Amino acid sequence: MVTELTPAERDQALAQLTGWAWLPDHKAIEKSFRFKDFSQAFGFMSRVALAAESQDHHPDWSNVYSKVTIRLSTHECGGLSHRDVRLAHTIDTIAP
Repeated sequence: MVTELTPAERDQALAQLTGWAWLPDHKAIEKSFRFKDFSQAFGFMSRVALAAESQDHHPDWSNVYSKVTIRLSTHECGGLSHRDVRLAHTIDTIAP
């Protein structure tokens, strides 16, 4: 069973992530990425999709031309979990 991070665990995890913001109303973290054009943004999304699938954890996201916004939370526990933090780290390694 996946459990929600405690506030202390969440704060510690966020301190190790760059650019991810805590959204208390959604119990989620979010980050936006900008690219040169739609093609680069879509390529990034494709790489993230493959990584998310391999981790069996999928983001909520949106794409408008060259901007991709990703929100992570775990529906199973109703908040932020270690799965979100792991995927956020992976996403950051994929981003240019």
